[in-house]
Amino acid sequence: MQVALKVWRYDSSTGDRALREYEIDAPEEATLLDCLDIIKDRQDGSLAYRKSCRMMICGSCGMRMDGAAVLACKTRMYDIAQEGRIPVISAMGNMPIVKDLVVDMDPFWSKFKAMKPYLQPGYDRPEDGREYRISQERMNVVHKEALCINCGACVSECNAMESDPEFLGPQALAKGMRFVGDPRDAATVERLEQYSGPHGIWECTRCFFCNERCPKGVDPRDAIAKLGAEAVHHGIDRDMGAKHAKWFIRSTETTGWLRETELVPKTQGIVSSVKQMKFAMGLIKHNKAGLAFPPHVARDVGEARNLRKLTQQQDRQGALGHVQGERALSRLAHGHTGDESLEQIYERQGAFTRPYLPGEGSAGGQGSLTQADVTPGEQPTKKPGGGA
Repeated sequence: MQVALKVWRYDSSTGDRALREYEIDAPEEATLLDCLDIIKDRQDGSLAYRKSCRMMICGSCGMRMDGAAVLACKTRMYDIAQEGRIPVISAMGNMPIVKDLVVDMDPFWSKFKAMKPYLQPGYDRPEDGREYRISQERMNVVHKEALCINCGACVSECNAMESDPEFLGPQALAKGMRFVGDPRDAATVERLEQYSGPHGIWECTRCFFCNERCPKGVDPRDAIAKLGAEAVHHGIDRDMGAKHAKWFIRSTETTGWLRETELVPKTQGIVSSVKQMKFAMGLIKHNKAGLAFPPHVARDVGEARNLRKLTQQQDRQGALGHVQGERALSRLAHGHTGDESLEQIYERQGAFTRPYLPGEGSAGGQGSLTQADVTPGEQPTKKPGGGA
């Protein structure tokens, strides 16, 4: 098949940057990595990129296609070629570019090492001398985090790291959750204290791009949420983000709504509230303050309260509560809905909005197809006449 690519070439020693187009013959089963190999072997030996296993295991070949982070060895080119699309290939974001598609991973590995990504044992060896076994319930807490291959796709797309380069980042925090959630580890509190500091857990902007881009289903944003839940569960709640989370729970439990007008006084105190009175008066002037008294209570607030009671009765505190929700969504995604289809369930009168399910909104871990950041200032291009 005929495949065309546009590749951003870059040389950090000179600062030269250019968009080069290549057209090659490739087998129908070719991946993006295969196509780059053909270009390097037959057309331009100076093209630089990383690769190793070619099996979605090593994480070496991370890069961007049309502005979305992908693993080159996972990305099949057949459908793209059939559409006549010419994708734009560039280096990953949030890391300095060394040459072409090769980025400097030193900042990435520094944050990785800062998480102390190794077990700090704190358990007694079983009397029978065999290995220490973890229950399936506890293993579910860290199952996804253990799948991480350190490819950097999540870091490439992280909005928080773009605004704050010191933010620990989704990959590092997901790796941290891998050990916080391991019952064999003895440093849970110390880890949570470290991760709850400046540039830590609560700096995440919750854009969910890391979940969308991850090629292995690690869902780093979910891992960060688990860390936050574990921190609050262990009483590590000094950060403003933790205080916000606690107030959100209390607000929804009492009225079924998120009462944002009470957020500042409840979490930042009276002094901070007084300082922000000018802003508050502006909200009141435009009828955006929501000052109803008594506060409006949702019709089915009892359901929210019962859910809270249920999680407490089941002792699913901290990360265990998140895992329970993950598994419920996973069952829905795989069609476990009883006699009704998922669509029928959410067509019921008064039903809540259909939830986002794993695998929806992304191209199977290959990034969003609706938010492509292609060549700056240009429209996406197609081969004349289309077709493969």
